Amino acid sequence: MPINKLKNKVIFITGASRGIGREIALRCAAEGANVVIAAKSAAPHPTLAGTIYTVAEEVEAAGGAALPLQLDVRDEVAVYEAVAATVKKFGGIDILINNASAIFIANTLETPMKRFDLISAVNVRGTFLCSQACIPHLKESVNPHILNLSPPLNMQAKWFKDHLAYTMSKYGMSMCTLGMAEEFKSAGIAVNSLWPRTTIATAAIEVNFPKEILQASRKPKIMADAAYEVLISDSRMVTGNFFIDEDVLKAHGVHDFNQYAINPNAPLFTDLFLN
Repeated sequence: MPINKLKNKVIFITGASRGIGREIALRCAAEGANVVIAAKSAAPHPTLAGTIYTVAEEVEAAGGAALPLQLDVRDEVAVYEAVAATVKKFGGIDILINNASAIFIANTLETPMKRFDLISAVNVRGTFLCSQACIPHLKESVNPHILNLSPPLNMQAKWFKDHLAYTMSKYGMSMCTLGMAEEFKSAGIAVNSLWPRTTIATAAIEVNFPKEILQASRKPKIMADAAYEVLISDSRMVTGNFFIDEDVLKAHGVHDFNQYAINPNAPLFTDLFLN
């Protein structure tokens, strides 16, 4: 049995203006959580739906309280200011979800250093920085969690050879999970990773992969439902794990996975970093 649900919990979610981050925000809001929507998108994008303000409206409609904050996780000063604004508004922080991520799938010779710097700064540095800023406040929480949306550490060469820079950036997030889980175990802070079994139908998949893969993907809701189960677990008992969304939900009695499919008749496409 979970030691608590999410009502009145303060949840800081990076990259929450669309996709998986938005879906997790709405799932937490349905439990009465206070949700910080921390993302770059403050104005409408010409091709991508969602801003911090539209998601804030959705959060409040779902039953939660919202604090939309425009944030670039690469900006150290801005991250600490966002954390301070959260504490001022809600009194603390109970959960950090490091969802913000940049993707660039290319081999070594086709990766401009500008792109290398971007994915490194957003993925691994952003995860480290946001965790660093939130941990002093998480230490004051009854059931504190950090959840990184990053893959299991699978050190097979095949996961590096075609997109080395991207793999290093995502594995860097996972190394934060591995190290911080042990470092902050005595403080009772759970640090876990969550990764999807299949590709998830987000803008990243739509832009970077063929349309057939989008049809073979699952909806972001599966990640939100799995994240919820992790976040209500006892932080002193569940830490240092590399969870897979499908496995988490199966362990909690979910059997119907067609509800998450974009096209229930299409064979599912396994996500990167999973055999």
